[in-house]
Parts: sequence; C-alpha cells; structure tokens
Amino acid sequence: MTGNVLKAYAPLPLLLSLTLLSSIVLAVGIGSVTIPARVVAELLLDRLPLLEFAETGTRTSSVILFDIRMPRVALMALTGAALATAGAAYQGLFRNPLADPYLVGVASGAGLGATLAIAGGLDATAIGMSTVPLAAFVGGVLTVGVVVMAARVGKTTPVTTMLLAGVAVGAFATAVTTFLMLRRLDGLQRAFNWMLGGYSAGGWRPVLTMLPYLLLGAVTLQLHARALNVFQLGEEQAQQLGVNVEFLKMLLVSAATLMTAAAVAFGGLIGFVGLIVPHALRMLGGPDYRRLLPLCMLGGAAFLVLCDLAARTLLAPRELPVGVITALTGTPFFIFLLRRLKRSVF
Repeated sequence: MTGNVLKAYAPLPLLLSLTLLSSIVLAVGIGSVTIPARVVAELLLDRLPLLEFAETGTRTSSVILFDIRMPRVALMALTGAALATAGAAYQGLFRNPLADPYLVGVASGAGLGATLAIAGGLDATAIGMSTVPLAAFVGGVLTVGVVVMAARVGKTTPVTTMLLAGVAVGAFATAVTTFLMLRRLDGLQRAFNWMLGGYSAGGWRPVLTMLPYLLLGAVTLQLHARALNVFQLGEEQAQQLGVNVEFLKMLLVSAATLMTAAAVAFGGLIGFVGLIVPHALRMLGGPDYRRLLPLCMLGGAAFLVLCDLAARTLLAPRELPVGVITALTGTPFFIFLLRRLKRSVF
C-alpha cells in the first residue's frame, strides 16, 4: 500500500515545478508590453556563455525582462515560497490547519514598524526605499520575541499560551498602527498601500536581500522535518520519543518568523498564502513534512506569481494590490476548509 501511495504522490513535485516554470514564463511575458515566450527564451539563452540567440531590436525587451519584470517575479516567487513554507511549519507547530504565518504577531509588528518609518518620514531619506522594509522586518521579529517572552510559563512555552499572547500583542500593535496612521494622514495612503501587499521595490537588491533569510529558514525547517512529524503525536509523546520539545518549538518559531518577516518586509501583508497553500498540498501530497515543506516552496511560489500577474493585468493599466487577489482567492477556500473541519468534528 505504501508503494501505491508513493506512486500516486510522485508526479506532484514535477507538476508543481512545471506550474512554477509556466507561471514565471507567463508573468515575465505579459504586461503593458507583451514579450512572446520565444523572445523570452532567446533573451535568457543569450545570457549564457558562448550562445547568441537574441535577435536585432530586442534591447527594449531585454531591459523590460531583466530590469523590471524578472526582479518582480523573482521577489513574488520568494515571498510566496516563504509564506507557504512558514505556514506549513506553524500549522505543524500548533497542530492546527487554520494556522498561518501571521498567527503570532508577525504581521502586526511588521505593519507597526513600516508605519513608524513612514510616519517618521524615514522612507524619504537618503537610504530611501530600503528603510520601510528594514523597519517592517525588525518590527515583525521584535513582536514575535515579545510574544514568546509573554507566553513563557517557567521553562516551557505552551502553544496555547503563545497563541493567546500573539492575539493580544498583535491587537496592541494594530491599535498603535491605526493611531499613527490617523495622526499622520499624509502617510495614510502609503501605509495602507503597503499593508495591502504588493511589489513596491525595484531592481534585484530586494531579491538578494531576502534570499539568505529564505534559505536559512527553509534549510532549518527541512532539517527538523522528521521531528515536526513526531510532534504531531503530541508534546508528551514527542518528548518520550526523544524530541527536545521546547528547543524544537523555539527553533521552528524562529525559522518560520525569519522567513515571514523577510517576506512581509518586501511584499507587504499578503494574506492567505500561508493558509491555503500548505493545506491544499497536505491534502494532495500527504502530511509528511519531509515532503510537504519542499512542495510548499514550489506551490507557494507559483501561486503568488500567478496572483501578482492577475493583480497587474486585471484592471490594466491600473494595478491592484496582490493582497486583494490572494484574499479573493483564499476566502472561498477558507470557508470550504471551515466546513470540512466542521463535518469532521461534528
């Protein structure tokens, strides 16, 4: 029976890889100036050593492809991969399929950090656009640190207490953010646009800045995927099987928070990716986190690239925040998930 299950799941990584590749080709080719797939392939091959495929007259297409669209698509892919993988880790940590990367206050803290930077006029300083993402990253990490410290009970950190602390601290951060936005109405629109999620940076620097955090978090989670599987049996059972439960919880929270904070810093508060992608892939590929985490990276990247493509083409030349698209897509799935869980419980 195990062999049949493995055969059934085997095409899924290949299918997700092809979906991601196809979504990237579509996203870099479609826009105000359409670049045919053949030209995209030629321009990419032309960058390889000893190969010359680009035709005459494709300089404009080359600039659009490599300087505008590819950095955006790459950042959206990394953001989707980070949110989906962190969401899977949080769902495993809290043993709850309704958990998402924003559950312990990352989003609220990042929103507060970004709003502080905007309200203080730091986004208009010499260091420019990099200030707001940095403030959002620091705000998200510090908020989770406060949540963890508030949730400590002796030498343990119960996950239920962590959830409650996350709700409380997140509500406080959201209240302060709202107060700052109302005090500085001139920065309200910029802060609001950032919170809806989307691509506001430019060039390859955000991609290169985010990549190390994504790799560090993803590798850490993958190395402890087996322990995360054991954790699903319950904390007491996992402890009896040799898992250092407290260390595992702190490590998982740290790795997932690092990935989420980096994603939020450059992508804004993009909801539902970390909720629907892990749950959908768990239904398709099984609950084994050794397999689920890599699948979430592929699926999350493809999902957000396609959502970003829809965000910038549905009302072209106007551009929707990508968070609006993910919410419109995620809300029906969330309702379906709630009904499914209700039937399974009652």
